[in-house]
Amino acid sequence: MSTVARTTGPGEQKNPERRGLRKGLYLIPSVFTAANIGMGFYAVMAAVRGFQFVGAGSESDLARAAVYLDNAAKAIGWAVLFDMLDGRLARMTRTTTEIGVQLDSIADVVTFGLAPAVLAYVWGYGGTLQEGSDLHSLAWFLSFMYLMCGGFRLARFNVQSSRPRILAEGTIKMDKKSFVGLPIPVAGGLIAAIIHFAPSPLVKYGPERAELYSLLLMALVGFLSVLMVSTLRFSSFKTVGTRSRGMRTIILAVAVGTLIFLYSRYVLLILVIGYILHGLLSRLLGVFRRRPEASDAPVQANLP
Repeated sequence: MSTVARTTGPGEQKNPERRGLRKGLYLIPSVFTAANIGMGFYAVMAAVRGFQFVGAGSESDLARAAVYLDNAAKAIGWAVLFDMLDGRLARMTRTTTEIGVQLDSIADVVTFGLAPAVLAYVWGYGGTLQEGSDLHSLAWFLSFMYLMCGGFRLARFNVQSSRPRILAEGTIKMDKKSFVGLPIPVAGGLIAAIIHFAPSPLVKYGPERAELYSLLLMALVGFLSVLMVSTLRFSSFKTVGTRSRGMRTIILAVAVGTLIFLYSRYVLLILVIGYILHGLLSRLLGVFRRRPEASDAPVQANLP
């Protein structure tokens, strides 16, 4: 009887199984997106918990605060991995949905916008700058602008991805090989990598050095905010591993993963800084390449 059921009613059994499998595939990217949000929530809670020990000020309390801040930075690092996987899996399984795109953006705002802004405040200028002073107010403003610029960066990306044809004239078109503006996971990843490299709160270094480091951190937060809303192009690496040289990509990924496991404090910081410098230097080289072309144009126009 089981044989008859398979032969006489293939449409009743095989098609529901395929639909069920398809629904399961749609859940896979959402699971990684949910993990992304979870890491962001954990990073915020760990930073808040660490700030309680920063306020105590003793040597042992600062050491405990460093543990919480380091764990928060690690959570953002894991969230970067989850954010990379959910998009790649959605493209590989062709399960990209509109709600998935919007959910991913909300996750990025929480994990790479809010969490790094809170983490930078707790680790840096929150405990070193006098509350109510002009510098402390400026630090608040820069953290808020970082969050706002990150949200604008994500909104612009979603609009350009979904409706590229009806954008206003002059808006840069989408390019699958590059991002317009610094991706917010990279911006948040740099803040997390710095804190993971030196998790002890800046207040530990004494008043003068702590204030100097806080000013440098404020400048970095402002610089990252500008990069996110800029029109600079940064490589998306979406085509990596899609060609015939997949084995080399796998070997490289394994090598980088091993280095991160062994020397995470150094490798993560180098990778993020290298990515940002690559985008900046590419733009700089592009400007110098266009200058000779512009200077040659009048000469060619005067030729008979």
